[in-house]
Amino acid sequence: MLVAIESIMARLLDNEALERSSVVANCAMNRERRLSGSNGYGRELGIDVAELIRGRLSQGAESFAWLDLCCGTGTALLECAELVDDPRLRITGVDLVDFFAGPPHPAVDFVTASVTSWTPPRSYDLVTCVHGLHYVGDKLDALARAASWLTADGLLVANLDLASVVSEQGDSGRRRLTKALRTAGFDYDARRRRIRCEGRQQVRLPFRYLGADDQAGPNYTGQPAVNSYYSDTASA
Repeated sequence: MLVAIESIMARLLDNEALERSSVVANCAMNRERRLSGSNGYGRELGIDVAELIRGRLSQGAESFAWLDLCCGTGTALLECAELVDDPRLRITGVDLVDFFAGPPHPAVDFVTASVTSWTPPRSYDLVTCVHGLHYVGDKLDALARAASWLTADGLLVANLDLASVVSEQGDSGRRRLTKALRTAGFDYDARRRRIRCEGRQQVRLPFRYLGADDQAGPNYTGQPAVNSYYSDTASA
């Protein structure tokens, strides 16, 4: 076991190297995902995005901003803009690969960037990430940054597999990780592997990122994914 862990630790990739990995570059998880349907945003996130937006706008909100991280082609975002059809709506999709769907919509902006380094120009009423964290190196930092981009009453929802967040000893430390996330303001649904945060949070988690393993193999989705390794700073 010790030899196996040492072997994995020796091959860990930093964010820049990970983003050149074939596992990340060839990821097709979100490429054509739609807003609704059997594998749509509603099913994966547990929320009806369009209805959530309509509800907020019908209550007199001056605007509504939705940020979708790891958006793939952004098909679901364009669908939402058409369904809501309100000039107060702004949607931003961020993805590592410039392969966005068309035709363009005036309410939708696409950004080609890494979620580990991109900084938004504003706060958002809704931040989502549908299965994108499976291919991100520092998953915990990505969550912390996204929580800080929320408006005071905003909502963050993302898919997160805690089995892919691994300690330097080779175990998930799931109980401690779950407790740390909840202390920081997140709610984790272990059965659905879904994480939520309501309202802007300044998150400080007691873990230090060590690198990512792109040879971890398939996760619960059946697709090859990335394991992220951390040391526990609280016990250091």
